[in-house]
Amino acid sequence: MATVALLSDEEVSAEALAVFEDIRAVRGTDYVNNFWRALAHDPALLKATWERLKVVMAPGALDPLVKEMLYVAVSTANGCSYCVHSHTASAKAKGLSDDMYGEMLAVIGMAMQTNGLVTGMQVPVDAQFEA
Repeated sequence: MATVALLSDEEVSAEALAVFEDIRAVRGTDYVNNFWRALAHDPALLKATWERLKVVMAPGALDPLVKEMLYVAVSTANGCSYCVHSHTASAKAKGLSDDMYGEMLAVIGMAMQTNGLVTGMQVPVDAQFEA
């Protein structure tokens, strides 16, 4: 259950509604995710988060699918079910195949296992890895 109400278009401020309209335009959809509807309680935070997300997730040296896959991996590590679901859907829309999804999950699982082992053992970093 959400700790804040998910605001409808009719309930948000004019500033938040403008962000909702930009989300719709950029994504080419009428849908505004629940995350944005929760953030709409603080229009300045909503706008700042959306503006930063557009910059970070835009095509660049990493293509958008790779960025979505990284988002899923970090969200998994952080235990954010909402972000795992939303960014998996976005990755699939950008071409994530079932085989790619399976391999990504295997890498996430392997990294979490080896991270846990090395952290528990406090293995020192090899000098050749430090730069």
